[in-house]
Amino acid sequence: MEKREMIYEGKAKQIYSTSANDQVIVHFKDDATAFDGQKKDQITGKGKINNKISNFFFKLLEDNGIKTHLIKELSANEVLVKKVGIIPVEVVMRNIVAGSLSKRLGIKEGEVLDKPVLEYYYKDDDLGDPLINNSHIEVLKLATETDLEEINKMTFKINKILKEFLRERVIDLVDFKLEFGYLDDGEIILADEISPDTCRFWDSNTREKLDKDRFRRDLGDVEEAYQEMLKRITGRGEL
Repeated sequence: MEKREMIYEGKAKQIYSTSANDQVIVHFKDDATAFDGQKKDQITGKGKINNKISNFFFKLLEDNGIKTHLIKELSANEVLVKKVGIIPVEVVMRNIVAGSLSKRLGIKEGEVLDKPVLEYYYKDDDLGDPLINNSHIEVLKLATETDLEEINKMTFKINKILKEFLRERVIDLVDFKLEFGYLDDGEIILADEISPDTCRFWDSNTREKLDKDRFRRDLGDVEEAYQEMLKRITGRGEL
């Protein structure tokens, strides 16, 4: 597979075209940002770890009936994926109160929710990715009602699969962000990544944070937390 020009660069990844029109290469960077890019740094080895963890999770989900963009891992930092038209809606699933949910609703961080809470955010950096609802999505024509129902169904199934998998590894899945995209035939599949950058992972016993919150909140040991997640998820330590 021939890697060609870079067609997109985000905060944590670069996307490259390939010799196949329906496939692209994703390169995971070590760059770390928070608070809409106001805080920036690099986390040594983050790109490799996120690539490995995300690919592991996508394979797990594929084995459980969730269609994803994953084709194959190419190298430590790169993965070959199906090219999709990303739906500009970030889907957030929350199992335990943390972050913005705690601030918005005045609920103490760490409280376990009676049932998962599903939220949508409009993917627009200039607007700060605002919280939106079904009506907003319909008015903005971001996705149809039928497509949104399919996305919701997939998200709840993904939550169940990941929670059960992580529970066996003494990890609480606090919350996570997903992105979906359309293939050329209109089919919706899971895209982007699932990693410590896009999820909150807590040790089930100590509630130690094992994700990007260590960077956001200046808790230290960021690289160690990412390495610990890699070890627990894949059974492997340093790459």
